[in-house]
Amino acid sequence: MSKLESGMESMIDMYLFESNTLLEQLDEILLRTEEAQTFTDDDINEIFRIMHTIKGSSAMMGFDDLQLLAHKGEELFFIIREAPGKLEDVSFIYDLVFRMSDLFKAEIELIQNSDEYTATDFSDTLADLDKGAAMLTESEHSAAAAASHPVGDYNTVEQQNAEYLGEGFMTVRIFFQEGCKMENLRSFMLLNKIREEADVKDFNPVDLEGDPNACDAIVENGFTVTFKADDNDEILKLIESAINVEGYEIVHDSSADKQEVSDDAHDDAHDDHDKDAEHAPDTTAKTPHPDSSSALAAPATPTANTNQAAAHLAGKQSIISVNLAKLDQLHDIVGEIITTESMVISNPELEGLKLESFLKSARELKKLTDELQDTVMSIRMVPLAGPFQKMNRIVRDMKMKLGKDAELKIEGESTEVDKTIVDSLNDPLMHLVRNCMDHGIETSVEERIERGKPAKATVTLSAVSSSGEVVITVSDDGKGIDTEKVLRKAESNGLLMKPASEYTEREIQQMILMPGFSTNDVVTEFSGRGVGMDVVRDNIEKCGGTLTVESKHGFGTTFNIKIPLTLAIIQGMEVKVHDTVFAIPISTIRQSFKVQNSEIIKDTQRGEMIMIRGECYPIMRLHEKFAIPSDITDFEDGILLLVETDAKSVCLFADKLIGEQQVVVKPFPAYLSRYNIKAAGLSGCTIMGDGSISLIIDVANLIEAY
Repeated sequence: MSKLESGMESMIDMYLFESNTLLEQLDEILLRTEEAQTFTDDDINEIFRIMHTIKGSSAMMGFDDLQLLAHKGEELFFIIREAPGKLEDVSFIYDLVFRMSDLFKAEIELIQNSDEYTATDFSDTLADLDKGAAMLTESEHSAAAAASHPVGDYNTVEQQNAEYLGEGFMTVRIFFQEGCKMENLRSFMLLNKIREEADVKDFNPVDLEGDPNACDAIVENGFTVTFKADDNDEILKLIESAINVEGYEIVHDSSADKQEVSDDAHDDAHDDHDKDAEHAPDTTAKTPHPDSSSALAAPATPTANTNQAAAHLAGKQSIISVNLAKLDQLHDIVGEIITTESMVISNPELEGLKLESFLKSARELKKLTDELQDTVMSIRMVPLAGPFQKMNRIVRDMKMKLGKDAELKIEGESTEVDKTIVDSLNDPLMHLVRNCMDHGIETSVEERIERGKPAKATVTLSAVSSSGEVVITVSDDGKGIDTEKVLRKAESNGLLMKPASEYTEREIQQMILMPGFSTNDVVTEFSGRGVGMDVVRDNIEKCGGTLTVESKHGFGTTFNIKIPLTLAIIQGMEVKVHDTVFAIPISTIRQSFKVQNSEIIKDTQRGEMIMIRGECYPIMRLHEKFAIPSDITDFEDGILLLVETDAKSVCLFADKLIGEQQVVVKPFPAYLSRYNIKAAGLSGCTIMGDGSISLIIDVANLIEAY
């Protein structure tokens, strides 16, 4: 497939999503079994199923190179599954299958990012997979036996010589949507799903992969399968939910001794009875399997159970996949609705007018827009488990290559954030974990033991929600940051902005985030080129977050990432300083109050402060912080807001409160990024009801810069 066919976008998206999901499952199984140094029967069957599913879906999409790659991997685990004794020494299998998984991911990314797709040559890996299969094969005889029963050939003696239908068996004829193509492979994949849940006695056509006439037979007569499960209705639901299944008919149900028909898709598409008759499949024309019971060919008649099956079909859409671009568009529309709502309700022309009906309607509109916003936001929220689990692979590969014994500990992976933010976190997390493994973890186990640490090092990845943001930490229990070495390196590279003696330990630790900084004297596969940490910081800041470093020399390093739960809409309190309006996130405000001048405490070192419930808090005058000329400088004329984040608090002094308002966050223009506005305490801007601009305060950075 040199050019991706138009009109197949939705199928390709589904293929990419399902394949990536299966590959992640494969990596998880391999990492777990490698740690335990054993494969269970369930592990082998699950890997075999993953390879088989990817092979079938790749063939369906026309990606022959990926189909062949999956087929070779499938053959490998077919040999292992059929001869468990070969598992005595399969350490070479892990690197081989991980390599195959990486090739799959790279190829899928290529498909995803390219309109013109050219298949990659996997010759070397295919050859290595063949060698791996040969190593698992004990003799030429066993190899020949394996070749005589190729993967996916379910033409067993039991199927070829099906006896009478025993009690509990059901025979179903399945029809696929007209023009869906590759009906044989669709039947093959559906059969595999049924086999996972039921005992399959017979199916027809028998040779789904090898028979070139299988597609035509299925189009003409449907795909027939006979099975028995603990609950046959669950298998019917599975059939109904399968992609491109138009309908099915129950040819025989031995448990009920009756015939049932379900062809809900035809009923929905053709209300006219004559058209129904014209398009209905000719069930009597089907030629049954030669050795099957004549019950297979019994004509099906409609019954009341058709409605029951229709209800099943209607229920299969309870969960659907939606293109992220559509969610982005919906998200943007909600933002514009909120902005427009603010412009209508806060219109200056309405000031002083008594419009009770209007205000009542405005309150109802605000309630509805709040609910709409909450719903849209919840749709976009996904757990961090995906990017977190991917780091297991990074730790595994690096400890193998660096010879370091380490494990990854994951905490809070169920914490949810916006899908856009999750996607942008993959690269920063990967780089930070690699940094911990390469720079942080000691090379010598003896060095760890001398410091009273366990021989096995630990890299910890955790997440927790706090005050409308998510705090992610990547930490290690390694050797920490040598501030003296960092300072010398920064000085030699001309990165110091003041005398070395004036730098605090915390400031020195943050130097590793500067562009071009590296303490590695030798360039390796993983580090030493002086690029990366500053890029990590920039990528995190692009999604509204911050990155800081904390370290204790000899005992480990912690990277703290703070990101908002969502980038677009926040609940804010608008305050005015002269003619400038600021929006402060409601989640950070603890209290707002008026004070008397006599309550102000003046400290020679910390400046103006105020006592609240037995604690002293510093006061920050917003007009002084942002150099805004203001006529209100007396505390009795203005208002104080106690804000808090990360256990750090400060009281902000403003002229007056305007009120609570939903704020649609707009980023600053790119050309302003050179001024590092975020570090000064501003995270973005928003459009107010009268069309003017309001600046959004970043409380965390504002306190940090105080």
